Amino acid sequence: MKKLLPLILFSVCSFALNAQSISGLIKDADEKPLANATVSLLRSKDSSVAKLAVTNKEGRYIMSGIKEGKYLVTVSHVGFAMKYSSLFDVTGTTEIEGPSLSLVKSGSNLGDVTVTGRKQLVEVKADKTIFNVEGTINAVGQDALELLRKAPGVQIDRDDNISISGKNGVQVFIDGKPSPLAGKDLSEYLKTLQSAQIESIEIITNPSAKYEAAGNAGIINIRLKRNKTLGTNGSVNAGYGIGIYSKYNAGIAINHRSKTLNLFGTYNHNRARNESPFNLYREVADSIFDQHSKNINRNQSHNFKVGADFLINRFNTIGVLLNGVRADPRSISQSNTMISYLPTKAGVKQLSATNNNVSRRDNTNYNINFKHSDTAGRDLNIDVDHSVFDIITDQLLTNIYLNASGTAETSREVNNMVSPTEIRIYSGKVDYEQHLNKGRFGIGGKTSIIRTDNDFQRYNIVGSTKDLDKDKSNRFRYNENINAAYLNYNKQLKGWMYQVGVRMENTVTEGRSTGLRNNGSTYVPFDSSFKRDYTNLFPSAAVTFNKNPRNQWSLSYSRRIDRPAYQDLNPFEFKLDAYTYMKGNTELTPQFTHALSVTNIYKFKLTTSLSYSHTEDVFAQITDVIETSKSFLTKKNLATQDNIGLNISFPFSYKNYSLFTNVNAFYSKYQADLGPMRKIDVDVFSYRVFAQNSLKLGKTTTAELSGWINGPGLWGGTFKTKIMGQMDLGLQQTVLKGMGTLRFALSDVLKTFRFDSDTNFAGQYLRAYGSSESRVFRINFSYRFGSTQVKAARNRKTGSEDENNRANGGGGGLGGN
Repeated sequence: MKKLLPLILFSVCSFALNAQSISGLIKDADEKPLANATVSLLRSKDSSVAKLAVTNKEGRYIMSGIKEGKYLVTVSHVGFAMKYSSLFDVTGTTEIEGPSLSLVKSGSNLGDVTVTGRKQLVEVKADKTIFNVEGTINAVGQDALELLRKAPGVQIDRDDNISISGKNGVQVFIDGKPSPLAGKDLSEYLKTLQSAQIESIEIITNPSAKYEAAGNAGIINIRLKRNKTLGTNGSVNAGYGIGIYSKYNAGIAINHRSKTLNLFGTYNHNRARNESPFNLYREVADSIFDQHSKNINRNQSHNFKVGADFLINRFNTIGVLLNGVRADPRSISQSNTMISYLPTKAGVKQLSATNNNVSRRDNTNYNINFKHSDTAGRDLNIDVDHSVFDIITDQLLTNIYLNASGTAETSREVNNMVSPTEIRIYSGKVDYEQHLNKGRFGIGGKTSIIRTDNDFQRYNIVGSTKDLDKDKSNRFRYNENINAAYLNYNKQLKGWMYQVGVRMENTVTEGRSTGLRNNGSTYVPFDSSFKRDYTNLFPSAAVTFNKNPRNQWSLSYSRRIDRPAYQDLNPFEFKLDAYTYMKGNTELTPQFTHALSVTNIYKFKLTTSLSYSHTEDVFAQITDVIETSKSFLTKKNLATQDNIGLNISFPFSYKNYSLFTNVNAFYSKYQADLGPMRKIDVDVFSYRVFAQNSLKLGKTTTAELSGWINGPGLWGGTFKTKIMGQMDLGLQQTVLKGMGTLRFALSDVLKTFRFDSDTNFAGQYLRAYGSSESRVFRINFSYRFGSTQVKAARNRKTGSEDENNRANGGGGGLGGN
């Protein structure tokens, strides 16, 4: 066995990278060829210079002897402002057309010019879209959930569920690692991540076999900031916001990097209070329930990260990482419901409810990682992770019934729900890649074990007496074990390249609900359990036609899966008020999706993508009826969902003005037969438009206007939603010789962030509408200190120029399975 392992990993012959030739055209603002401009080809990993060239009298540059890899181009000329291109790939053996750029005059003497490198707001590639958070002023002071509302093609419903192009089942990654959280737990966690911590958000709609198969809509990877400068350096930031209530945030990051060691640490604190009115109108049986409520949420969180990377030698790096969150979210909801007789609309009684929810959420993650990369192009990544989540929720619900005029109390009901939850995750993964037959071959595997334990205790309170409601309490334990292996291969041919792969995942899940039940005379123990064991194959393939890099076409396919979250499987009730419940479904099964897309990238700017997906056994949150007039929310498997989407992105710039526009349109259809009065056959055409305008008002000042609009859509499988949107303003000023940045932002200037939806399902008509504290004025100051020397490529043949990519978080990135 000892002899076989090296043979499996290293026996396939390696081939040297082939040299390429790149050419492009440089013009001035009047579209005239610009001679004698200096063109630098930079490696994307560390911005080190790979090649230099000077344009000829026709404005053309030519570079030869370029190895395969990911690069960008910078162009400089006396009297002109420096220009950066987008990232691009060099593959194959033929000459390719590189970026063509236009330079604008600096308008000042060279000695007065300040050049700053700034990423594009959105980078659209054949396989993913990258939303660079640092590229927008209006992101200041916001959390990850708020930022996702701005991301192209991403939608957040009123319950903070995430979808992409109208499809649910999004798998969220943090720094390349999948989050085990879903629903409310996930949204609360995302609220603890502040914009000051986030570098970019990657939206991957058709991942290859190297990625986990979970997520029928794709993957959203939130990449946290990393520091690549030598020496000791860091940054501090602080912000204040005011809407109805005040909000505060502050953070510090420190990094020490030498040629063989990198030490890093960050800490961020956030404190905010937000108000959101919510209204629910229901007609069911012979009754009307007209509810008006106001929710006040208070979030306070402490987010930390510490780690180290050690360069063992020029081929091997080992890293350790510890990060976590301590959060204390609290909410109080006060509502009044007028209950009327439907035929006459006459009031019968009123329900005044107060729901006070106090939570504590602790999360700690441990990681150790190893990377080997040699001159033959062999790469080996190993990650071992352990995560701990401890969540406790203490809910006090008071329901007071009044007469129709609301002047006298007729009865009251008080319940206390205490629900501690423990989640433990153990995982290990291995990824190996090497050259094979002038292509790239990859093989890897992952095993993960997730154990959850939820003890739901409901108490009835009468006066000073607090009794456990045994019929409404239970303990739910859920274990999930996923073992996966994959093969992946990609190769560049003359004028086109392909990628094929397959991933196999075996899933074993076991759920067990225990408690006490009344058999008529006494309480006896009950034990309800289920177990599932299934294995699936998930193929993926992509073809890119890049003979003309200025007009590339890509075709991709993948099969995906979404497994139910443990919260959706717990069969017991979570009470919202006397007439509304949330309830799990033990019969919920995974949903499977076939996804196909065609993408065109024209002149490195205009990107158009057409996609189609078909999902079987799609699960959606349904509002059903129980006991004639009570509503309960649960997830069920619908029959199918078909989705057709069109996504168009285009950046534009002229002198000091730049614009990015993204239009995402899709058609979605749900069909299901869940029994009498429970048939679903709804479809909708919807769209999402995002635009950001930026204008440089001087060397150090930039103004920004951005906004988005969501067209009519579907929510929860049966609700039809109405149009909504938001417009934001921002201003940025650099100070203290460029080391400090002051940002001002006003969100939802026109107060158009309002949701409205209705449904007619299971014999009830229901309308849900409301808003949030979306108009907020924010001010933020950040300051960088210490060394500013960016790490350059090592001047020796190591084949491992990218170990700095593991800085400030390491863990192997998203490439792992």
